[in-house]
Amino acid sequence: MYNENIPTRAELPSTRQLIRSNLIALVAALLILVTIVLPSEYGLGPTGAGGVLGLTEMGEIKDQLAKEAESDRLHDQQNQSPTPSADQSSLLDYVISGLFIRSAVAQTTATEWKDNYSLTLKPGQGAEVKLVMAKGATAEFTWTVAEGVANYDLHGDGGGQSISYQKGRGVKGDEGTLKAAFKGSHGWFWRNRTKRDITVILKVRGDYTELKRVL
Repeated sequence: MYNENIPTRAELPSTRQLIRSNLIALVAALLILVTIVLPSEYGLGPTGAGGVLGLTEMGEIKDQLAKEAESDRLHDQQNQSPTPSADQSSLLDYVISGLFIRSAVAQTTATEWKDNYSLTLKPGQGAEVKLVMAKGATAEFTWTVAEGVANYDLHGDGGGQSISYQKGRGVKGDEGTLKAAFKGSHGWFWRNRTKRDITVILKVRGDYTELKRVL
């Protein structure tokens, strides 16, 4: 049987060599942290190397996406649809009425609308516009995004109740009839997910007492 030779004391690395190897490994780890990890994960570039390599922009995008996802999650929690059958019936009424009204709304001229409202959103910015309505009241609407698209949530709240009628992502516009499921504020939340400013143009008329921007 052959046994491997056991290294002699002279062949083993000295304490100085071990310390030097550990210091080299530590310096290398710090360089990787500063030049790669911090820029790509957190958008931080203290040395400037991350910006040259495009890693800082990657980290900034990750951070922006995380913030937007959290913002959407909180907004969705605030506007979750209630489960009672009455609200489900209201949603069905909204969809059915919207199918019959869409073509008529498309032919309406600008001068016939009760309110014309526009707002500009920067990248990542959100905004909310509501109509104050009584239960069962209806309002015709049309909205478009000038040279862009937006995410939206058509919803309502009031008296401890909330409902989400309809949602969409990357939409250029929408039109139809909004029927209030209960007394309160009903309207739209838009968010700009693009990399440039967009302008949302809303036109509305019908049974409401006030149009207001709440966010």
